[in-house]
This record gives sequence, C-alpha cells and structure tokens, in this order.
Amino acid sequence: MTDQTYAQLSCYLVDDDPSITELVTLLLQKKGHVVASNTSSIKALPEIIAQRPQLVILDIMMPEMDGLEMCKLLREQAVLSETTIVMLSSKTYEFDKQRAYQFGANGYLEKPLKVESIVDELYEIMADKMELSFWGIRGTLPVPGTDTVRYGGNTSCVSVSFPQDRLFIFDGGSGIKALSDHLLRNRQQSIRAKIFISHPHWDHINALPFFVPFFISGNEFEICGPAQGDITMHQLISAQMDNVYFPITIKEFSASVHYRDLREDVYEIDGIEVRTMLLKHPGYCLGYRLNYKGRSICYVTDNELYPEATQMHDKNYLNHLIEFIKGADVLITDCTYFDEEYPAKVGWGHSSIGEVTRLAHAAEVKDLYLFHHDPDHKDDDIDRKLEVAKNLLRQLGSNTGVIAPAEGNVVRV
Repeated sequence: MTDQTYAQLSCYLVDDDPSITELVTLLLQKKGHVVASNTSSIKALPEIIAQRPQLVILDIMMPEMDGLEMCKLLREQAVLSETTIVMLSSKTYEFDKQRAYQFGANGYLEKPLKVESIVDELYEIMADKMELSFWGIRGTLPVPGTDTVRYGGNTSCVSVSFPQDRLFIFDGGSGIKALSDHLLRNRQQSIRAKIFISHPHWDHINALPFFVPFFISGNEFEICGPAQGDITMHQLISAQMDNVYFPITIKEFSASVHYRDLREDVYEIDGIEVRTMLLKHPGYCLGYRLNYKGRSICYVTDNELYPEATQMHDKNYLNHLIEFIKGADVLITDCTYFDEEYPAKVGWGHSSIGEVTRLAHAAEVKDLYLFHHDPDHKDDDIDRKLEVAKNLLRQLGSNTGVIAPAEGNVVRV
C-alpha cells in the first residue's frame, strides 16, 4: 500500500480493448479521479495534448499507432513535460519494458490487471520515490547471536531502488546475501543493477561470491568503486575469488558483469547523478551521494572524523565533507565508536557518535542514519548510541533527525 495520496487527478486512458478502458476508468473514478478514455490512439493523441492530463495510461499493442510510438510523440510535447506516462500491456518482455523507458514512460504495468492494487501501483509510479533498504548495518565482521537480533548482525549492504527497474547496491558485505535471497524469492527476472563498493576491505566485499544473481544468465551488473593505486576494480574482485581463496572464480559468472573504476568526481549513472568523495580511511575509500529529482541519499562509510581538539583535525577536509552532504535527505554514515572509546582507536579509520552527530547538524541533513557499528556493540549498545545522538541534537537545537536502522528496514525518500 502506497503512502502517497492524491485528491483528484486528471487521467487519460488509451486501450483498444473497451473492457480494459471501462474497468480502469471505474477503478480510478472510485478514488475520485477524472478520467477520459479512447480506444483509438490516433483520436486520443490530439485530445491528450489539448487536455494536458496529469496521468496517461497507454496500451502497447494497438492498431493505427502503437503505445510506444504514441509515448514518444507525447514526450516531444513541452506542455506534457510534467505528465506521468504509464504503459499497461500484456507484453512481459524485458526488451519492451526497456524500450518504453527509453521512449519516456515513467512506469510499466502488466496485464492481466491486478484489480485490487492497480490504483496503488499507479500512485507509486507517480510518487517517483527512491526506496532505501538496509541489508547489513554492522562493521568489521558479522556478529550473529542473541544480542544482535533486533538490529541484525550482517556487515555493510544497502540498496536503493528507483522507478524504471533501476537498482543501486552499496557494498557487498554479508548483508548482500539477504538481498540476493530477496531478489530470488521475488523471482525477479533480468536483474540489472549497479554495485558501488566503498572500498575493498573484507567486511564490504566478503559476500559478493554468494550473490546468486551473478550466476544467472540474462542478468547484468556493473561493479563500480575506487581502484587501489594500480589495482583496478576488476582485479580486486577477481583476486578475492581466486581459487586459492574461494572455490569458484569470476569466470563462473553467467550474468554479464562489468567493472568501472571511480574517483572523486560527478557521474551520471542510469540517469541518476552520483557524486563521489574520497574519505579519511586507510586505502582509497569513496563516499557516495545520489541526487534524484530534488532528493538525496548519502552513503559515507568508512570515515574518520578527528575531533577538533586533536592534532590530526583537518578543517579543510571537514568543510569539504559538510559541503558534500549538505542538505541531504538521508545521511548513512560510520559511527563505529562511543566518544569514550575513540581515543584508543585513533587512526583506525572510523568515527565516534559525537563527531558524526555534530557533522550531520552542521550539514543540515534531514535524517542521520547510524551505521557500521563496532562488532563488540550489542543491540543495547546501539540503543544507547541512538540516545546519545538524540540528546546531542537536542542540545544543539538541531532540526536533524536520527535513526538507528535495522536489517530489513525500508525507507521511501
């Protein structure tokens, strides 16, 4: 069920099957929306341009003019730039879905109609939100046991789903196995995803060999991340699965898997703006910022914030980081230690809860998500860490919120 509501939408439906137009019209009208329809694509085209509806629903297989051609013509009309176009078709081929997106469709729904959910599915497409899912929130190594049940014991993995079947995955710690199971359980076919590795320390790549979609033909992935000097991303992943360390090599991947070296820069990947920043951590480590239609998610782990009173404090770096995450809707960041633990861990590449909280406040982020917890920290410790952050934000008079996500949590941004 969507959390988005719409008072009244102007809708236009085009389908050469009158039973479909009648059913969808009825379902939308029951929700209070105004609906026009036509079984002729040729007649519908000028009417849509003249009426400028908020939502257009098109069949693909129609005489006179097919839905893909019509979608392309509608997208050429400047007056329809804000109109949401959804394809509704019995064609379930991945090729047709991708063509629809290329021609400007915002969403693709399959027939036969799911009467009980089609209106909510249309709302979801119109909301055009990112869906952020947490699969592993620990740092350093997995910590299974009775004391880590509430937040989970897996290491770093977060995914962000976008409209048009775009999937970004951040890090391949042990949490990526749960994501793999989720994708297989939903029987998702032709999975296409970008996998962003922050850095190649074991807790961020140790479960990549257990990501089953790599071994399924028809899937396509691009693994992106920072090269380590003269060692490329391809070489890093290949070496991890060398048969000395693991019985299956990357040669066994049945999916199409590509590799891309990133540096501190600005990229457009699958139509999404991706900004990267080098972080304070041993080796080359990247933080990521996704900017999508006025909303943003920052994934910044692992990273060491030296307290202002210490000799290693770098004001220029801190200002650069504040600018990088400025105004983000979501900041997911390393808060490995309590403040009293940090002095014994200086130079290990991780931050304390106090420094992270002050960072989020200074950058005016909307919500701080606590991430990458020390393996000695149990669920109760994370609870206490959350309270420390809340109290500090209260003292600062901050508008920033703070959340301690658990495995399985889903956030729509």
